[in-house]
Amino acid sequence: MTLPVFLAASLEAVTAGATVEVTGDEARHAVVVRRIRVGERVGLTDGEGTTVVGPVAAASKSSMSVTVDSVSTVPAETPRVVVVQAIPKGDRGELAVEMLTEVGVDLIVPWAASRSVAVWRGDRAAKSLAKWRATAREAAKQARRSWFPSVAEVASTQDVVALLHNAALPVVLHEAASGPLADLPVLGRGEIVIVVGPEGGISDEELAAFAEVGAEPVRLGSSVLRTSTAGVAAAAALLSRTPRWR
Repeated sequence: MTLPVFLAASLEAVTAGATVEVTGDEARHAVVVRRIRVGERVGLTDGEGTTVVGPVAAASKSSMSVTVDSVSTVPAETPRVVVVQAIPKGDRGELAVEMLTEVGVDLIVPWAASRSVAVWRGDRAAKSLAKWRATAREAAKQARRSWFPSVAEVASTQDVVALLHNAALPVVLHEAASGPLADLPVLGRGEIVIVVGPEGGISDEELAAFAEVGAEPVRLGSSVLRTSTAGVAAAAALLSRTPRWR
């Protein structure tokens, strides 16, 4: 079984033999919730490519110290994968974020699509965004990721157009598209941007705006997926054809 992993501050300058202290909510989660004890080996990551492993030297309800046995640093993987997720209702947003994180997506962009039922404004926007970010952080630890995904601020349709315009491979999922996702080229570098519409679908005006920057819609297959699962299916299908999954 792989070691439990917890989030630490920057580990860039840490070397073997050093002691790293984790405090606050993360330490409380490790010691109180996960019941990590002195002598138990754990992994610590900064979410930016560096992971250290070692035994717990001290533990309390508010802090945990780890003696570093080994340090590993990995570069960010390419191609970079961005998923623009139309904001769904209920807890389906967190479900989408969790699965996208597990599959390896690098950036998740909540999109205020014209047909999104849920609307993020004011305090609700701040709370919802905080939930997405917390979900991504916990899922990244569970998936043992060295690089944690980012969750961007809420994007408008024009923001999404800009992302598609700059992408090496722009992907817009739509059940009525004539071409399949499987026909898209294999990408070894650059950035893949996948747009997932709301349950009500992407509007004609949004599709036209995406087409103006060369992002034509594609379909996943013969069945129609929920907005919370379509992105992870597309990301997995594309990642399986890149060096990241080889």
